[in-house]
Amino acid sequence: MKIHEYQAKALMKDAGIPVPAGIMVTDPEAAADAAARLVNETGNPVVVVKSQIHAGGRGKGRFIEHPELAGVNVVLDGIDGGVEATKAKVAELAGNMLGSTLVTVQTGPEGKTVNRLYIEQGIDIATELYLSVLLDRSTSRNIVMASTEGGTEIEVVAEETPEKILKEEIDPAFGLLDFQAARVAAGLGLEGQAARNGAAFLEALTKAAVDLDTDLVEINPLVVTTDGRVMALDGKMSFEANALFRHPEIVELRDPSEEDEAEAQAKEFGLSFIKLDGSIGCMVNGAGLAMATMDIIKYVGGEPANFLDVGGGAEKEQIVAAFKIITADPNVKGIFVNIFGGIMRCDTIAEGVVAAVEEVGLEVPLVVRLEGTNVELGKRIIDESELNVVSAADMKDGAVKIVELAK
Repeated sequence: MKIHEYQAKALMKDAGIPVPAGIMVTDPEAAADAAARLVNETGNPVVVVKSQIHAGGRGKGRFIEHPELAGVNVVLDGIDGGVEATKAKVAELAGNMLGSTLVTVQTGPEGKTVNRLYIEQGIDIATELYLSVLLDRSTSRNIVMASTEGGTEIEVVAEETPEKILKEEIDPAFGLLDFQAARVAAGLGLEGQAARNGAAFLEALTKAAVDLDTDLVEINPLVVTTDGRVMALDGKMSFEANALFRHPEIVELRDPSEEDEAEAQAKEFGLSFIKLDGSIGCMVNGAGLAMATMDIIKYVGGEPANFLDVGGGAEKEQIVAAFKIITADPNVKGIFVNIFGGIMRCDTIAEGVVAAVEEVGLEVPLVVRLEGTNVELGKRIIDESELNVVSAADMKDGAVKIVELAK
């Protein structure tokens, strides 16, 4: 689960992590008032207007409706008209940004609609750095990653100058040790008070990552101010979905408008669904079988349109919902239902498929492979329904058939 920058910074602030002052707004008038308030409270004549979407690269993004605007706009005051001039400029920018489509390197060409803005105080920056705490699933440990190349995508740094990435693995029994924090601070070139502030920042951040069950906390850039303070100028957080039951306050931060509609619908029915770019829709029970199904579709020359695991305890209603989600994708040219009945019975799947087709219709080829518990009953249900369904003898046979039919 992802959250917005302003929400991540609120959580950081609660954890004692220094962040600039900021106010989230949803309309131009509130944006203007927020800018004036920040200037008056901080005495800094610079405010920043930030688009809030679940995607990185916002500062380098462009609006489809307003190509002259950047994703993040720095606004100066005190030169021509003081605070009132700033309010007018921020209101104009906010009016153009809200409701517009922002395209970044992470949104794809379709972009995302900006519904929220974050008005933030300006900071006197001396140095920009990169810092993150991410869960390494291969070791089941958090890892600190840091670099002097702040403001640059970490993927670019890893590819072009990997030697500039510092890493520290955190032992969950002890947490980040003092010498590790000091080593990262030194590796980032911090000295004196800035080094002490950087080490304290890192210790607070790694503790927050554990306390909140994050799988990623990324700050890019992390900045050192001209007076030696260390602050999170940006903030990205995502959380381990399986730990959200421990954090109802985090669940409340969810923004459904930022989620894929099909994935959000799947969550409501307890289905595991991830949309992909291919043309073969997949309905499978079990994550391992779902992965194998996608692999074999690619192996025989096709491209899966989704990962969809209905699980072992799905009922008829969930199968119908899964079928609707698949057929709602206009890119789907064929559907492969691949079920190995264990806890999940083949007749339940068959009943769900028949009900779904009767309800939403079938405009693309459908191949069904059933094996396991109640398989003969399941096949009989489909045969007696007189649906235009192609049966498969095994998984590879089904993959070959659906890829050919989808052509």
